[in-house]
Amino acid sequence: MSDITIYHNPGCGTSRNTLALLREKGLDPTVVEYVKVGWTRDQLHDLTQAMGVGAHDILRVRGTAADALGLSDPAASDEALFAAMILDPILVNRPIVVTPKGAALCRPAELVLGLL
Repeated sequence: MSDITIYHNPGCGTSRNTLALLREKGLDPTVVEYVKVGWTRDQLHDLTQAMGVGAHDILRVRGTAADALGLSDPAASDEALFAAMILDPILVNRPIVVTPKGAALCRPAELVLGLL
């Protein structure tokens, strides 16, 4: 098993580019297609803690129901966002990469290089 994990959406160009960058560096990350497998509250909490961010920082608004659900409101709690992200995994922005050096939302893809 790899010590690098990418939470990946193959339908996203940035996610595909990030995965390609990792592979170009000779790395074989564990690929988690989170839209298929979903999230748990603990996963989301642990990822945001590892990144040093809140749930709003990983919320995907564009192309989602985030605005309609009131999730982009700054008053929406992390717990409310986590609950929505569990119900609709596409609400999590991508890709998120975890390495021994840390975790980050890698938008743009080149941000992954700082985790290697």
